Amino acid sequence: MPVTGTGRTSRIIRWIDYRLPFVAMLEHELNEYPTPRNLNYWWNFGSLAGIILVIMIVSGVVLAMYYTPNAAMAFDSVERIMRDVNYGWLLRYIHMNGASMFFLIVYIHMFRGLYYGSYKYPRELLWMLGVIILLLMMATAFMGYVLPWGQMSFWGATVITNLFSAIPVFGQKIVTLLWGGFTVGNPTLNRFFSLHYLLPFVIVAVIGLHLVALHTHGSNNPLGIDHKGPQDSIPFHPYYTIKDMFGLMVFLIVFAIFIFYLPNFLGDPQNYIPANPLQTPPDIVPEWYFLPFYAILRSMTFNVLGIPSKLIGVMLMFSSILVLFLLPWLDTSRVRSARFRPIYKWVFWLLVIDVLVLGYCGAHPPAGTIVIVGQLATFYYFLHFLILFPLIGKIERPRPLPTSIGAAVLGPSGAAGGN
Repeated sequence: MPVTGTGRTSRIIRWIDYRLPFVAMLEHELNEYPTPRNLNYWWNFGSLAGIILVIMIVSGVVLAMYYTPNAAMAFDSVERIMRDVNYGWLLRYIHMNGASMFFLIVYIHMFRGLYYGSYKYPRELLWMLGVIILLLMMATAFMGYVLPWGQMSFWGATVITNLFSAIPVFGQKIVTLLWGGFTVGNPTLNRFFSLHYLLPFVIVAVIGLHLVALHTHGSNNPLGIDHKGPQDSIPFHPYYTIKDMFGLMVFLIVFAIFIFYLPNFLGDPQNYIPANPLQTPPDIVPEWYFLPFYAILRSMTFNVLGIPSKLIGVMLMFSSILVLFLLPWLDTSRVRSARFRPIYKWVFWLLVIDVLVLGYCGAHPPAGTIVIVGQLATFYYFLHFLILFPLIGKIERPRPLPTSIGAAVLGPSGAAGGN
């Protein structure tokens, strides 16, 4: 591997690299790494997710220096960060809105994977690691939402942790373990603070495995076909680093608008009221990125075969995420990309609409039409993955695939020339 620099610096780098080939690894993985030449801007969201995770960790570590994980002082410590700590308001708004941006980016990243079939062979484990990352993000975000110890923090923790009590035999023991006692209080806050600080580093470790799996078989691409030679790929740097930088600039503009002009747009005003165990908020609503799963949880309003509706709702909520692990085997089509799957392309957009409808239902009180719409949307969610996915793969007649990425991008003459 060529080492840039001259003199003493170059010798030091060569000495280190011979014993610990870190520079060689970076050169191969970031510079020489062959990438499909037809990736579009939907592939920016993977790198954006990594960047926002770093922003969240750095801002979270600094905020932890001033936060007090005590039920009697947590709310006041957050107010002190906002009012007295130099640029504390900025750090908190970055961290608070960064969570929403992180979920938005990851959701887009996952829907892109669904559209282009990035979960198919040989990338099954890559997809499953992504779902694990999503689960870890949800746990981290939920625990972080409890830390300000406002009204919505307290009652959100009470409602969500109580869901585990629906599990037979072990449910109440799990709730007691989470609470650290027999009610949500100071031990709960300490547990959640410790885990909220720890889990982001676990996410980093799983992302490391995610990247190893990605670089083992390479990135998928909009055509969903494997690259077959030099004419199908280009080096990651500088072609896609420039593309990622452009996407990052656009993202930072949107992020800055929320931080400086709409810092509380995605939050709940109830969380600016100190936690009061004796006063329940009118509506207990989770953050927007949990709303579809919250709607699925509330969709069951009746018992089935003697099984309580609460337990069925909890099972459906967790199943809505666990079913994602099975996608590589539920999808029976041999074609990856929806570009060549005329039926699946339209059914995919039905899923997007369905998730948005679930989010809408989760944001409103479960009464009247909202309950019926939520139940129908929940039914379609599982119908989509468990019935339509296998069925469409059997009955659909995909369009012909291009012979290679190079032929599709450059045309027959350009591909033949070897570029």
